[in-house]
Amino acid sequence: MRYNLGIKIDNLFTEILEIILTAKYAAKENKLSFIDKAAIKLDSLKFFLQILWQTKSLENKKYLQLSEALNEIGKIIGGWKKLF
Repeated sequence: MRYNLGIKIDNLFTEILEIILTAKYAAKENKLSFIDKAAIKLDSLKFFLQILWQTKSLENKKYLQLSEALNEIGKIIGGWKKLF
């Protein structure tokens, strides 16, 4: 299970980066849909990381570091949503 979650988490990281890059080059009227998709993927990523942590497959220290970084990314995405 831990291996599968790790792959899922890696894929979500990659998808978020790809969606944000796509949003950068999208027409202004399309940017919000990409930002919304990135926010959904970020929430999924947080969820799967929490499962990994709850099953004791991720150390507390590492989980806290990742959670703080992901929360900051969430704030940035939220700020972008306000612009559009």
